[in-house]
Amino acid sequence: MLLVFLSFTISSYAQRCATSPDQIGLPDGFEIELLYSVPRDDQGSWVAMCMDDKSRLIVSDQHGGIYRFPIPKLGEKVDPATIQQITYSTSGAKARKRITGTAPKAMTEELAKLPKIGHAQGLCYAFDSLYVVVNTRNSASGCGVFRLLDTDGDDNFDKLIELKKLGVLAGEHGPHAIIPAPDGKHLYVVIGNQTKVPSDYTHSRVPEFWGEDQLIPSLKYSANGSEAPLGHIAQIDPEGKTWEVVATGFRNQYDAAFNREGELFTYDADMEHDLNTPWYRPTRINHVIDGAEYGWRTGSGKFMDYCSDSFGAVVDIGPGSPTGVCFGYGTKFPAKYQNAFFACDWSYGKLYAVHLKPMGSTYSATFEVFASAQPLPLTDLLVNPADGAMYMTVGGRRVQSGLYRLTYTGNESTDPATSIPGGETARKQRRVLEGHLQADSRVASKPELDRIWDLLGSPDRGIRHAARVALEKQPVSDWKDRFSGEKDPVISTAAMIALARVNADQSASEIFAKATSIRYRKCESRQTRLDILRSVTLALTRAGQPSSADRAKLMSWLDEIYPFQTPEENRDLAAIAAFLEAPFVVERGIRLLTNSSVQEEQIGYALNLRFIKNGWTPELRRTYFKWFVLSGNYKGGARMSKFLADIKKHATESVPEADLTPELTRLIASQPKSSIPQFTFELRSFVKNWGMNDFSNDLDLKIKKHRDFANGRKMAGAGTCYVCHRFNGEGGAVGPDLSSAGGKFSAYDLLEAIVDPGKEISDQYGTTNFNFKDGTVVSGRIMNLGEDHYQLNNDMMNPGHSIFVKIKDIKSIEASPVSMMPPGLINTMSKDDVYDLLAYFISGGDPNHSAFHK
Repeated sequence: MLLVFLSFTISSYAQRCATSPDQIGLPDGFEIELLYSVPRDDQGSWVAMCMDDKSRLIVSDQHGGIYRFPIPKLGEKVDPATIQQITYSTSGAKARKRITGTAPKAMTEELAKLPKIGHAQGLCYAFDSLYVVVNTRNSASGCGVFRLLDTDGDDNFDKLIELKKLGVLAGEHGPHAIIPAPDGKHLYVVIGNQTKVPSDYTHSRVPEFWGEDQLIPSLKYSANGSEAPLGHIAQIDPEGKTWEVVATGFRNQYDAAFNREGELFTYDADMEHDLNTPWYRPTRINHVIDGAEYGWRTGSGKFMDYCSDSFGAVVDIGPGSPTGVCFGYGTKFPAKYQNAFFACDWSYGKLYAVHLKPMGSTYSATFEVFASAQPLPLTDLLVNPADGAMYMTVGGRRVQSGLYRLTYTGNESTDPATSIPGGETARKQRRVLEGHLQADSRVASKPELDRIWDLLGSPDRGIRHAARVALEKQPVSDWKDRFSGEKDPVISTAAMIALARVNADQSASEIFAKATSIRYRKCESRQTRLDILRSVTLALTRAGQPSSADRAKLMSWLDEIYPFQTPEENRDLAAIAAFLEAPFVVERGIRLLTNSSVQEEQIGYALNLRFIKNGWTPELRRTYFKWFVLSGNYKGGARMSKFLADIKKHATESVPEADLTPELTRLIASQPKSSIPQFTFELRSFVKNWGMNDFSNDLDLKIKKHRDFANGRKMAGAGTCYVCHRFNGEGGAVGPDLSSAGGKFSAYDLLEAIVDPGKEISDQYGTTNFNFKDGTVVSGRIMNLGEDHYQLNNDMMNPGHSIFVKIKDIKSIEASPVSMMPPGLINTMSKDDVYDLLAYFISGGDPNHSAFHK
């Protein structure tokens, strides 16, 4: 098989240009150049990029070919004449000699007839070959991982090898990036949730106890929702003889990168249709450790970050469409950017710089918007150490594509930065545990098992996770006997989760006995309490309904602890109570529902009550269906109304025919009278149009004096804060995350941002004005892009709403001077309500926060 390179001529008619560099926002001292605006009809829309051993760029069109060209020198642009397309022929050297011996025009025509390797979303030059990950069912080569070789050293690939055929279930959530492993012996392949783990995989570091683990049937996006394991990262050898599953449970992570310490990171996708539901997970940076499960499930079944059988996120970013990532190593940037993890957001046109900080065996992080524009559909990144610049591509879905170069020309030092110290001992300890997950590992010896068991109680989440996964890889008979006598609640809960996952059908009674023996109300650790609930949930999910004796034991235990302190606990407790059909499940669930002012929390309780047939009084049932009227105006992702309709449908079907009175039938058919969302059962009235002059300058002292945090949470719902802002894992994500507001703002600053939201508008959360040729103006954000249109959200309070505009009708695009956040959101609150609201946000929801004890 022969592969050669085809030079092509740019079409003679005018092409649209990629976004102008002067429209791209950057930190001070940085410059960006547009090196090449891709002629779409000839070279398509570029989505992946790598550099070969001769420092040439290799790029791929999502729906077409692969191209190669030299990186232009600083100050120069790409010479179109140097761009060559990879094609191949099965006719060998004779075909090349025949074709290249013809006249130029005939040669071009012959080359154009050759089939092409393309439709690639992953490229990697390693082991003297080009690895290509094809993600389409329309390519002649099919979907999978391929290797191109130059066997005769003439700088033309002449051999194509299929390493792994992959089946894509649907869409763009298939196989993506391929990157070299830090050991210099392997590669890692990054694969989204619409590609199944190959049935012939050679080994899995993730314990193979796959499960959906839902006590109450989840709401699905479709009738045939995919099930675990999906969304994984695999390690392969250069010849593709092995396929080792490293981690699972991602949605659609497009790319990944290793830091200097050999730790892997990725940027995973959200499901935008889930916005403002309790199961919404924003796009997030994940630290990918061996054997981890990251908890993506279809519909309402996702594992949240507090579930200890998943590993959670380093930091949540917000809504977006993750694409390429890389570290800043090799750039001539200031030190903090050399060490940054850069992550591309395709839909919102943002390049994030994520600043990782070692935290034991794993990491914490902060992030900033490093580059942004509308539109700027970023697809991939790489660093060229030879010139210290970062190169990035825009494109995808046939939109206008381009190649850019980022350089630093400021005054800060660009000397090579050293790694950020910390975590060395903890990472080493975690990796020792991960040694038990490898393909060549053996059964742990008694001293090794003792160590695994002890480290189940580590305060370090990464070590604790690695210990549990290592335990699950051991024969259960080797460690089950340790379980009943364990006194440490942290070790006990980790072991309970492991035992539930690997042996629930034979060990459920022991798990229930252990869980109910721990003094739940005396347990100070929220995470330990959640782990107790998780172990019971897993045991019930995997073993089914308990024996009558176990049921009685669990009922008594639930009766003592439900409801408890936090929404997360109450959501899990409500699900357990519903599964067991506890006699108090309806009364307590409705009480929680009516007392909550948070949309996500309410939906969680309503979800868990929907199949309950017994325990209803007429008043409880009326209250439940009044909530469906109340929630009829709740806003969120595009599927919010369908989720609520499905919950109502199941709830209606659970009403016995004898209870369907005319009054209840009318209530079930009722619709909300107002289009304005109301998050409490009590109607709120106008109090005052509050201004800053209504509050004293000693605001920070005022909010520290015996504030009511429960009322503060209630006011956050009443003021619609959760519609746009995320706080402690709840709420929307179109505005800034307020979870760490206490570390960034004084009470005065926070109140000013609420009263006068337009006084200072963050570049990250501002809107854009789209000025049309007919003189009209639309303000909003680009949510999605197509070949000839933009999909805009023009209503911050309704993130699922969008309009489509044609690109050809737009005259100009510019930043809007008006905040997306409306004024007057606290005008139904008393002054004490406002103080409670501020105290709640400043404290991070924790009345024991240090800010209140100084």
